[in-house]
Amino acid sequence: MNQENQVAPSATPMNDLLSHLSPEAQNAPASGIVGIKTYAQGKGDVIPLWIGEGAIPTPDFICKAAEEALEAGETFYTYQNGIPELRSAIAAYHERLYGRPFDPYRFSITGSGMQAIQMAVRMVISAGEEVIVPSPAWTNIRSAVVVAGGKPVDLALHFHPEGWKLDIDELFDACTDKTRALFINSPNNPTGWVATLDELKAILDFARKRNIWIIADEIYTRFYYGKDRENAPSFYEIADDDDKILFVNSMSKNWAMTGWRVGWLGAPIALELVIGNLIQCSTSGVAPFMQRAATVALNEGELFIAEQIERARVGREKLLKAFEGQNAIRHAPPMGSFYYFFGLEGEPDALQLARRLVDEANVGLAPGFAFGQSGSAFMRLCFATNPDRLDLAISRLTQWMTR
Repeated sequence: MNQENQVAPSATPMNDLLSHLSPEAQNAPASGIVGIKTYAQGKGDVIPLWIGEGAIPTPDFICKAAEEALEAGETFYTYQNGIPELRSAIAAYHERLYGRPFDPYRFSITGSGMQAIQMAVRMVISAGEEVIVPSPAWTNIRSAVVVAGGKPVDLALHFHPEGWKLDIDELFDACTDKTRALFINSPNNPTGWVATLDELKAILDFARKRNIWIIADEIYTRFYYGKDRENAPSFYEIADDDDKILFVNSMSKNWAMTGWRVGWLGAPIALELVIGNLIQCSTSGVAPFMQRAATVALNEGELFIAEQIERARVGREKLLKAFEGQNAIRHAPPMGSFYYFFGLEGEPDALQLARRLVDEANVGLAPGFAFGQSGSAFMRLCFATNPDRLDLAISRLTQWMTR
């Protein structure tokens, strides 16, 4: 056949391909944080404070546990809900925090805190149903709801110089006959808002009366800066074992294991089989050698957690001191988590501001619109990072602002 007479197959237009995808896949929100990271690629010595992780690698004693498990041949399928040793370690960890016994069967191991959120959402909503999300909020909760065919309903947290606030009555008024869950992230990413125990009690009482689920994201509960107690208030302090609460948590923050992608879902024991089935039809379980590492982290990692918390506390104080009296900055001292969420007067578009800071100050921050419309004039800075790099970032920001 003459090559000149060959006809190349026509390429399928991208828009045509997209039109044949499910609406849930098409509508999955893009990450505003990834966007600014991409913008900063190749732009020199940018200090990256946009991601929610510290600068310390996973400690050796945790890595060694994974290595030993690999050497022992633990590379096969394992229990869907997690190895018994890890589930028991999580139960013991909660007993230490809250001073009461926990059944290991309440806890199922997931491939990250994000998967725990996805599963929680899948368990409680169907297409068209709603989840109320106090915002600004971690962007992926909206993604999980949208991909599940549901509707995330943002409820604005209110900015005050002394701290972000949740209006409980507004939360209750936002609920409709389509509301199936309240997503309560306390301590909050990105604002540092922390719900009081009285607020948690009011939310739980309302959820019980309305037969609404609570998805409790308490990943940052150890990072609490109040002087009244050691850890942030938790639904675990007031809930009954059969309350409609799904707790999502992760090994990522406390134990510097962000790249391991190991989390857990806490739930009433009656849901264990359902959760196991969801794990089976998604990942078939978390690798056993990773679970061995997580077990050792939980059993032996308290000293390391204390070091992580202290590093974050020092970073927080540095930021508050550096920007004290700066009238151009709108900020509230974070009571929990390890983020400084702030805006600049006269700068309503945080995306453009974040790009300018990359170009002009060599500092990379997450634009607040990534966390919901109510955060669009703010930026998120992670202060659980290398102290020297944080000092340099503060110096660059203050010099930039005083030009």
